[in-house]
Amino acid sequence: MSAAGTAPYGADGAGAGVSVVALLRAALGDRVDTSLAARGAARADKSGHAASGMPLAVVNAQTVDEVRETMRIASATRTPVVARGAGTGLAGAANTGDGEISLSLRGMNRILEVRPDDLLAVVEPGILNADLNAALAEHGVWWAPDPASRAISTVGGNIATGAGGLLCAKYGVVRDAVLGVDLVLADGRLLHLGHRTVKGVTGLDLTSLVIGSEGTLGIVVGATLKLRRLVPGTVCTIAATFPDVRTAAVASAAVTACGVQPAIMELMDAASLAAVHALLGLAAPTPGAAQLTVQTDGPAAQAEADAIAAVLSASGGVVAVSHDPEEGERLLAIRRAMHPAMETLGTTLIEDVSVPRSALPAMFDEIARVEREHGVVIPTVAHAGDGNLHPNFVFDAEPDADGVVAVPAYVWNAADDLFHAALRLGGTLTGEHGVGVLKRRWLADELGDDQFELQRQIKAAFDPLGILNPGKVFGP
Repeated sequence: MSAAGTAPYGADGAGAGVSVVALLRAALGDRVDTSLAARGAARADKSGHAASGMPLAVVNAQTVDEVRETMRIASATRTPVVARGAGTGLAGAANTGDGEISLSLRGMNRILEVRPDDLLAVVEPGILNADLNAALAEHGVWWAPDPASRAISTVGGNIATGAGGLLCAKYGVVRDAVLGVDLVLADGRLLHLGHRTVKGVTGLDLTSLVIGSEGTLGIVVGATLKLRRLVPGTVCTIAATFPDVRTAAVASAAVTACGVQPAIMELMDAASLAAVHALLGLAAPTPGAAQLTVQTDGPAAQAEADAIAAVLSASGGVVAVSHDPEEGERLLAIRRAMHPAMETLGTTLIEDVSVPRSALPAMFDEIARVEREHGVVIPTVAHAGDGNLHPNFVFDAEPDADGVVAVPAYVWNAADDLFHAALRLGGTLTGEHGVGVLKRRWLADELGDDQFELQRQIKAAFDPLGILNPGKVFGP
């Protein structure tokens, strides 16, 4: 293999007329998959949308050197590269289209090191959240980020999107749980960012910059993770039913204001709750009813659960408290089934906004207004513990000849209205799904022109040829 930063395939950037796929095959052999099935699968993620056209190839990398060689070839031939994990993203950021290389990191799934004494682990990006924590449990530790898709999402994908999840109200998001990343740049150079120490302020914090950058700055090939000790004590689960979603949102804000910190606090509106019950074969909920599912953990779990239950009862909820772990997991399984349930309703634009927690009731008012004024159905769930909402715009549509689902203009108009409502309430366009292709048109609305241009300049500093995930985040 050539030295990092060189261009052995044609210094003019054209690859001396040699096929990019041929160069990849010569360097990487059967790691390069050009089958129609593999290339077709790389076009789409869990958002329900797909890139136009067909990727050149899927490179199934197994080692850091294979990632570096792929990027050297891509840089020398000016070929765009889209990094990909499990394909569970919800913003189209890992969708690979015409003339691009899909660089799959799913096969890089090893745990390289576990240090319980230092509360850290070093892992490859392709390992699944659930598999990682199953292995860490043997050491008495765990990694806190807990996306609803934890059984199928990768750590690298979590880092790329800055993922959150159900437990982030108490235990933080991915940004709070990563000490460092190993990053391959567009030209194949390998950087080791961050530290193995809890504290570290040497130079600019490039680790935090990479987290949530959606593959636009480099390819994450390793991560040093900040772990926690397994939480001692019991887990208590609270299910509270309310006559409507606004009442439930007011109750969740009251829990936040009371000073007790739940580990999980999830809110499901009537439409989402009914869809999940139907999917799972459960009895239909009361029409219009919304549900809060709350968990407390640790030595004070029972006392905290009692305090939260009192707040929810005073806020108009019908409350039940369970100390049975299996019952708790059954209740949380209802929340985790949200996305499959939405698929039963039609084509869905799955969205992601966040507002200050005290503004949750007002945001649900805005969602109801958007539904009325635009004639759309928007089943919504929320990580009520941190103010992150997932409105789902349901519509009827058929994919075109390329498999691309075109979101109707009236749905985008409704989404535009909802996004700006979140910004007016002091919120943000995305709390954990990322920008990808679905939200790039609104990015400057939140950032402002000066910050938007500064971020574009940072992207260009990492990727001067513009070959890393082009068209995503900062695209047209």
